Amino acid sequence: MRSLLRGLALALLMLAGASQARAQDYPNRPITLIVPFPAGGSTTVMARNVADKMSTLLGQNIVVENRAGAGGTIGTRQAAKSPPDGYTIVLGYTGTFSIAPSLYADPGYDPRKDFAPIGLIGTAPSVMVVHPSVPVKSVAEFVAYAKAQSQPVSYGSPGVGTANHLAGELFASATGVKLQHIPYKGSGPAMTDLIGGHIPMMFVPIPNSIGNVQGGKLRALAVTSPKRSALLPDLPTVQESIVKDFDVALRYGLAAPAGTPRPIIDKLNKALNDVLASADVQQRLTTEGAESLVGTPEAYGVDIDKEETMWRTLVSGLGLKVQ
Repeated sequence: MRSLLRGLALALLMLAGASQARAQDYPNRPITLIVPFPAGGSTTVMARNVADKMSTLLGQNIVVENRAGAGGTIGTRQAAKSPPDGYTIVLGYTGTFSIAPSLYADPGYDPRKDFAPIGLIGTAPSVMVVHPSVPVKSVAEFVAYAKAQSQPVSYGSPGVGTANHLAGELFASATGVKLQHIPYKGSGPAMTDLIGGHIPMMFVPIPNSIGNVQGGKLRALAVTSPKRSALLPDLPTVQESIVKDFDVALRYGLAAPAGTPRPIIDKLNKALNDVLASADVQQRLTTEGAESLVGTPEAYGVDIDKEETMWRTLVSGLGLKVQ
């Protein structure tokens, strides 16, 4: 029995030594950063904002690879099943880590069990906007207006289960107003109908709406994050206006497959935090309507758990499910 225990102890020491050696040598070849959405969107922009500078700090290229499909679940699932050696990481996103696990019947991964968080990149709120024909100038006025209508007030989104859609559902639940969701096939058609006055309201990413707000084609009522946006500093938050604890901001972060050695996670986290502390990256994120968030892997893990719980409660209550 003693010899067996000694053998096990020796094996564990050897494994620990091998893991430490890999971490010290890491990275010695390019790293693939999977973005589980098509190129050109906010997820790709956020990934590239940090990948280039992290490459310089780590001494190896981080290659951003778009693997789109099924609302981001295909690329995220592929990342989860990749070798846990630090050479495949993934962009974590609200849609894939917080909404998809309850929206899809079988996304093929569990955001808590199948990933090792590296760290948050940042958060990006949306802005609640209405067509100028809607006779309201604040969230409180909108709530009163909606409650006075005989029919639910309609609002648009890029599709069922998107953060834009669920922001409206969460707002309706929190305020007691009746809203009618109108899903579109993408943000472009939805915005076109909003600007044209065919739908009265939407929750829209700030960069996608700020030009129309400043040009008078849309009226902004509030941003959806707890803090005001640097792009619209005079605009109040929904929390300030009427709904306590309302927090609907897109989360972007980096994660690795579960089982990736902790020294590798720590090395990636340090590189990410150093990049996020740089003035030019902070400026780039601000341009995208986002705020950088320097933090630990544990902090990102807590955020993933909190966000997934919140959206699961809402999605389950609505009975939403995509096969």
